[in-house]
Amino acid sequence: MSERSERPKASAEGPGPTKEGRAQNQPGKTERSRYEAEVAAYVEAGGNEQVQRVVTAVHGLHRRLSQWYTQNLSDLDLSPGEWAVIRHLAAEAEDHISTPSQLADTAAVAPSSMTHRLDRMAERGLIEREPDPDNRTRILVHLTRDGWEMFRQVIRESDMVESDVLSHVPVGQRDKLAQLLELAIAGLDDDLD
Repeated sequence: MSERSERPKASAEGPGPTKEGRAQNQPGKTERSRYEAEVAAYVEAGGNEQVQRVVTAVHGLHRRLSQWYTQNLSDLDLSPGEWAVIRHLAAEAEDHISTPSQLADTAAVAPSSMTHRLDRMAERGLIEREPDPDNRTRILVHLTRDGWEMFRQVIRESDMVESDVLSHVPVGQRDKLAQLLELAIAGLDDDLD
């Protein structure tokens, strides 16, 4: 077996791939079977089962939602990069205003790439760029009415899919799930200190 090939998992019946290992290579595999196979592989490699169950579940949700978001944005003729600008201006930027360089930093792209992205968005009427009244050498970017409507449309459509994803979690347990995930997120901030 080459170093690049995957090592099949041994079953209780002896060496060879397990049912989960075989399912992993089959098309049409369910997200649940993928999750179980990934957790089993990570635990077998020495990972903590509780940690791997949580992280793998979160990653699986992220992977599936990302696929849907990408398709939804494409249907709206919006690139993921353009959505990142709209989302940042609507939800994160102070007073919903930012500079091109701040947007480039947030999106982890070169300023020239952000300039081209903002050009396309301005042509579509999603953003406006204006000189900063306090510093005429600086440009400020903000959403237009159409940009805000695009933000609302994406959020409304996303909310329907996200609600479907959570439909298997009892309504009474969703708040607890949110609280537990918020604890993990707060831990990320603590790790940066």
